[in-house]
Amino acid sequence: MAELMVRDGTWSFDGEGVRIVPGSERGVHRLRQDLGEFTVPLAALAGLAYEPARRGGRLRLRLRAGADPLLQATGGGLPDDANPYQVAVDAGRVEVAEYFVDTVRQALLLEEIPDGPCDRYLLPGPAVPLTAAGVDGTAAFDGERVHLEWRWNTSETKRHQGPRDLALTELRSVEWRPAAGLDSGYLRFRPHGVTQRLKPEHDPYAIELWGFKKESGTTALLAAAVTARLPHPGAPEGGAAHPLPAAAPAAPALPRPAPAPADPPAAPAEDHDALLRRLRELGELRRDGTLTEEEFTAAKSAVLQRFHPCG
Repeated sequence: MAELMVRDGTWSFDGEGVRIVPGSERGVHRLRQDLGEFTVPLAALAGLAYEPARRGGRLRLRLRAGADPLLQATGGGLPDDANPYQVAVDAGRVEVAEYFVDTVRQALLLEEIPDGPCDRYLLPGPAVPLTAAGVDGTAAFDGERVHLEWRWNTSETKRHQGPRDLALTELRSVEWRPAAGLDSGYLRFRPHGVTQRLKPEHDPYAIELWGFKKESGTTALLAAAVTARLPHPGAPEGGAAHPLPAAAPAAPALPRPAPAPADPPAAPAEDHDALLRRLRELGELRRDGTLTEEEFTAAKSAVLQRFHPCG
């Protein structure tokens, strides 16, 4: 057996799969901890690499396309510190990391594991029920139905539509994207027959996301849980959905969160007054802890570029 213990967690390989146990230290991303322990079967792996850096480096698992519902739902949008398939390696663990890589690579060669796409999910989705909050609403999923509730600051369009309740059979897909600069992220459910794509703040099937905090991480897990229970996009046309691999026992039901005060507003118009308002709002969000210093700096830079587009 090969084993690597670092701050982000412990990876172990027994010849059949890589067992990932998240770290519990302060600073380990909440998404890793909420996802919990799980095993990546050897058949789901496309490769493994150690990337050296000035001090230590980073170990990355590469999964076959379509093997994992979390990666399928998030579309590569998870930041490094939240991505459960990579860990930072300090200088004292470099040799162990390199041995770990060699061991897994040898097993992939011996078992002749293909690195092409999968036609079914080889990992289970996160345990349900799950409840997740965004800027203007909350989503709950019990394994069979998705329920959306709107907060006081939601748009008039969503308020007019009212809460949404969707069975899995009504859904075609689910999309999750993080916020980028002035553009809000979203958790979007796409029912059959609905082709119009509205902005997240006006879409009655979407919840707005801002930044990447605990709430955004939970929305990513909820998106993965729904994705795991929908037909696989690589399955033969007209074929039934593949059954899920055995999953961990369901987590206890989570209470629905109460409406939160003052969340970030929707993206402003392009006039200078709106941009000035956004600067003030960003400052308030930083002061009350909604935005980290890094998120504030990135968003402020994007606003200032709107003032000086040729600068």
